[in-house]
Amino acid sequence: MMDSFVSFVEDQLRALPDVRLRAMFGGHGVYQGEVFFAIVHKGRLYFKTTPQTAGDYINMGMRSFKGLKNYYEVPVDIVEDDSKLVAWARVAIQLD
Repeated sequence: MMDSFVSFVEDQLRALPDVRLRAMFGGHGVYQGEVFFAIVHKGRLYFKTTPQTAGDYINMGMRSFKGLKNYYEVPVDIVEDDSKLVAWARVAIQLD
């Protein structure tokens, strides 16, 4: 069963085609097609980054996901704005 934050994230990403969330390791993996680009864990959303894109997250005070240093928490104001969230998600998806 999905919690309300997981459902909220799924709804916020509805503009992206073929996005699905799958339960894994006490959280959820977020995929577009076969591309794994995000993690939802304990009420937080983390997007895949590179050393170049991680700076955007670090500059906003965000931290990496414990154990997966190339996934950074998405700022709350981005999560709450579906158009900004989709734009950030597209960057994370293209890193695959």
